[in-house]
Amino acid sequence: MKTCDCLIVGGGSAALACALSLYQQGIHDVVIVERDNTLGGVLNQCIHNGFGLQVFKAELTGPQYAQRYIDLLKRISITVYSQATVLSLDETKTAMILSKKEGYIKLQAKAVVMASGCRERSRGSISIPGDRCCGIMSAGTAQHYLNLDGYLPGKDVFILGSGDIGLIMARRMTLEGAAVHGVAEIMPYSNGLKRNIVQCLEDFNIPLYLSTTVVKTIGRNRLEKIVLAKVDENLKPIAGSEWEVECDCLLLSVGLIPELRLFDDLPVIQDPATKSARVNESYETNLPGFFVCGNALHVHDLVDFVSREAEQCGRFVARYLKNQLHEGAAVDCIALNNVTALVPQCLRVENIDQEVEFTFRVRRPMKNCELIIVKNGEELRRIRKRVVLPAEMETVRLSAKELKGLTSLSFEMRECE
Repeated sequence: MKTCDCLIVGGGSAALACALSLYQQGIHDVVIVERDNTLGGVLNQCIHNGFGLQVFKAELTGPQYAQRYIDLLKRISITVYSQATVLSLDETKTAMILSKKEGYIKLQAKAVVMASGCRERSRGSISIPGDRCCGIMSAGTAQHYLNLDGYLPGKDVFILGSGDIGLIMARRMTLEGAAVHGVAEIMPYSNGLKRNIVQCLEDFNIPLYLSTTVVKTIGRNRLEKIVLAKVDENLKPIAGSEWEVECDCLLLSVGLIPELRLFDDLPVIQDPATKSARVNESYETNLPGFFVCGNALHVHDLVDFVSREAEQCGRFVARYLKNQLHEGAAVDCIALNNVTALVPQCLRVENIDQEVEFTFRVRRPMKNCELIIVKNGEELRRIRKRVVLPAEMETVRLSAKELKGLTSLSFEMRECE
C-alpha cells in the first residue's frame, strides 16, 4: 500500500492551485488523481478567452490558463496519476485507485481534497418528453465535440437554458456556421452572466425567450423539431402557448451539479442549497481531514475565483497536516431571506487569522437592496446593493475582529426602506 500526505481528486484548476499551495506550505508528498489523460479539466475544451484576468493579470484561453499552472507544477515534485479513477474512499482516507499505467493502487492519505469539479444536468434529470432521437446533448458535450474532436454537433441549433456554457456555445456554434434559432429559459430571468448575454446573444442577434421551456422533442432517428411553450409563475407550461421550431440539435444548459459521488458512502453532511458538502472556514467537511474546494463545493462564476479558493484551501490543509487547526465546535452560518448557497456554512473562529470570505447567491433578482449581517442577535453590518442576480455570485469578507465572541451569524437580503 502506498502512502501520501494529501490526496487530491481531480486535475482541473482547483486541484492544480491547491497542489501548488500545499507545496508552498511545505507539504510535498501530494498525489493528484485525474481521470483524463492530461491535466486541466474542463479548461482544455474552453478555447474562448477571458480567463486569468485576476490570477495572472492577462486575458487567456482555457488551455492557456491551465498550461500556466501545469508549467508551475512541472517545477516541483508532485505525483500525478493521469487516466486514473478513484474507485472508492473510506473514512480512514484509504483510496482504491485504478490507473491505466499503474494498475490497481491502494493509497493511504493523511488528508483528502475533493477538487473533482461538477457535472451537467442531463435530459433525464429534467424529464423532457418526446422522442429519444440523436441530436440532444448537454452544452458541455457539444463543446467537447466541437473544440476538441472537431465535430459540428448540428447545423440548426436551439438551446434550452441560459447557463453560461449554453450562452458561450450559442456564439461558438454561430461562428462555426450553424444557425442558432434561440435560447429558451424557464425562469423569468437569465441564469448566465450579463457579459455573456451581451457578447454571445445580443451581439449575434440570437433571441432569448424567457419563461419558456421545451415541452416535446420530435424526430425518428435525428431530431427534427422541438415544441416550445410559455410557463406560468409556477413554471408549468401554459396550454395554447405552444409553437414549433425546426432544428437538428438541442443543447441543454440546465445547471451543474458538484461531482462528489465518492462521498455517497461516507457520513458527510450535505448542504441542499449547494448540493455539495457542508464545510467550515477551512473548507473541511464534518469528517476531519476531508476537504472540498472549487466547483465541487459550489459553482463559481470565474475560474480565477476557483483558483483563489483552492489556494486558500491548500493553506488550511497544510495547517491540518501540521496539527495547527482547532477542531472544536463550529457556529452555524444561517442564510435567510433571498440568500442561498452560503459558503462556508459554519465557522470555527479560532482558525481565522485575519478574515473569512463568504460567498452566496440570491434566489431571485432584486434592486436597491441591502445585505444585513446579524451577529449574536445584533446587526453587525449593512451593505447596500444596487442589483443582485441569481447568476452572479456575491462575496463579503468579515474580519477575525468582527467575529470575536461569535455565537450566531445570519445573512439576509432585504429591500431598502
